[in-house]
Amino acid sequence: MLYLGAHLSVTHGYLAMAKEASAMGANTFAFFTRNPRGGKAKDLDLKDMDLFNKYIKEHKFGKLVAHAPYTLNAASATEKTREFAFITMKEDIERLELLPGNYYNFHPGSHVKQGSEKAVELIAGVLNETLFEGMTTTVLLETMAGKGTEVGRNFEEIKAIIDKVHLKSKIGVCLDTCHISDGGYDVANNLEGVLEEFDRVIGLDYLKALHINDSKNPMGSKKDRHEKIGEGHLGLDAFKNIINQPYLKTLPMILETPNDFEGYQKEIKLLRSMEI
Repeated sequence: MLYLGAHLSVTHGYLAMAKEASAMGANTFAFFTRNPRGGKAKDLDLKDMDLFNKYIKEHKFGKLVAHAPYTLNAASATEKTREFAFITMKEDIERLELLPGNYYNFHPGSHVKQGSEKAVELIAGVLNETLFEGMTTTVLLETMAGKGTEVGRNFEEIKAIIDKVHLKSKIGVCLDTCHISDGGYDVANNLEGVLEEFDRVIGLDYLKALHINDSKNPMGSKKDRHEKIGEGHLGLDAFKNIINQPYLKTLPMILETPNDFEGYQKEIKLLRSMEI
């Protein structure tokens, strides 16, 4: 079974979000744990979360992919910014334990002229302060396009962070198809080669989720601009290969394309129609 979904809003509550996913034909989805620009998380409605947990179990949803705010930068040279990253991640994971067994995805951050080696140490340091034995949430490092001083621009930088994390069973990777194409990996023409390289450098067992996005820019552009499925430089054939690749088709696949409800509904239907 394909687990397909989109990035949805939790504004109207968790149960409402799950029902919206069902209405668009999704059986997984992503959501921000708080405002994507940071700030205080919304107070939890425990009754709503309990109903949500029952709903996704009854409707056989796959694992969900919560997303940290974009402002979280564990690689910052500023101690106050790193402290925000730690507090936010710690609080978000504690809240996600009320939705047990899912994923928490975050952008590794930007080193801002410190260099990637120093950034790797800082990111791993925040993770080692945050992860704990017995947690049911798995924290995912997202692959990035490499614009500016982004960390995670290639598989080697992701691996370097994982190597320094103590609780490796609580860490994984979310692979974004637009990001890695913009970063120079030939997803469109050599998917198997890209996965072989991922396996060689990081290990395929660490790959836990996908952001499936076409790209407005050609491979290697390092620009990170998402496009609708089949309308960008990756093209429909690339996504047909992705959803039929034996390992990838077992993972939650999240659309982050420039779309509204009807657009996501259409893309989910399109992707399901291409499954062999």
